[in-house]
Amino acid sequence: MKRSRLYEEHVKRGATFIEQAGWEVPAHYGDAAAEHQAVRHGVGLTDLSQRGKLRVTGEDRVKWLQSVISNDIIPLAPGQGTYSSLLTHKGKMVTYFRVYQLGEALMLEDVGEIGDVTHSALRKFLLFGTKAKMENCAETWGLLLISGPKAPELVHAAFGADPSSLKPLSFVPVDIDGHASILIRTEETGDTDVEILLPADGLKAAWDRCWSHGEPFGLRPFGAHALESLRVEAGLPKAGPDLNENIVPPEANLEGKAFSLTKGCYPGQEVVARMDTYGAVRRRLVGLVLENAQVPP
Repeated sequence: MKRSRLYEEHVKRGATFIEQAGWEVPAHYGDAAAEHQAVRHGVGLTDLSQRGKLRVTGEDRVKWLQSVISNDIIPLAPGQGTYSSLLTHKGKMVTYFRVYQLGEALMLEDVGEIGDVTHSALRKFLLFGTKAKMENCAETWGLLLISGPKAPELVHAAFGADPSSLKPLSFVPVDIDGHASILIRTEETGDTDVEILLPADGLKAAWDRCWSHGEPFGLRPFGAHALESLRVEAGLPKAGPDLNENIVPPEANLEGKAFSLTKGCYPGQEVVARMDTYGAVRRRLVGLVLENAQVPP
C-alpha cells in the first residue's frame, strides 16, 4: 500500500489510518467531529497527496487535451484553472478533475480519491505522433489542503501569499524552501480552501511551515472522515461516490462548470448536447437536509 511522505508526521499526531484507492491515509486524529468543527470555525490542515495528479507537456498539450475532455481549456491563462471530466461515448463520467494552466504545462488534479483512473483513461487517447507527454505525478508530487475561515491568515503567515483575492481554481506560484510550488484557491469543504501543490520532496517543508505558524490560529489536523462530512455538508460532488459511470454531467448539476456545449467534439459530447436540447434529465444529484438529528428508518 502506498504512503504519503508525511506518514510518520501523521503517526506522531495520533492518526488512525484507512485505505483509499491503494493509499494508507489518515481517517482521523482521535475525534473526527472535533476536526470538522475546527475547520468550520477556525483552520485545519489535511494531506491529500493520495489524489491523482498528472502533468501534461509538449507542443500539442492544449490541443490534445482539449479534444479529449469535456470542458473548454483554451481560454485559460497561466494562473487559471477549471473543472472538467472524461466521458464515455455514452456520456457517462469516467473521472472528474481540475485542470490548471501553468504556462509551460497543464496540471490535472482529481476531485476525489480514485487512484490511477484518470491517468489510465487519458493514456488511451495519447496516440503515437501526438506532440504531448503525460506524466503520472501521483507519487512524485504532494498536495496539502488548508481549510477554514482562518485559512487566509495562516497561509499569509506561513507562505507570504494572500489567497483571499484569488478566484476559485486560480493560483499563484510560491517558493517553499527552494521547491517551486503553486498555491490554489479550491473548493473542498464549503469554507475557504487553499491547496499547496508541490514536488513531494518539499512536502515536509510545507507541512512544517504550516505548523510553525499555526498555533496562533488554533491549527488542527483533520482526516478523511472530517473532510467527507465537510464536503457532503457543503454539497460538493466528487469522483467515485457521486460522479462515476452511472452518471452523466447534467445529472450532477455540472452545467457551466465541468462540460462545454460549444467547444466542439469530444467523447460523449453528442449525448450531453442532446440532453441539453431536449431536457432529458430524469434525475438530479441533490442534498438532503433533515429537520432533526433523528435519521428516519
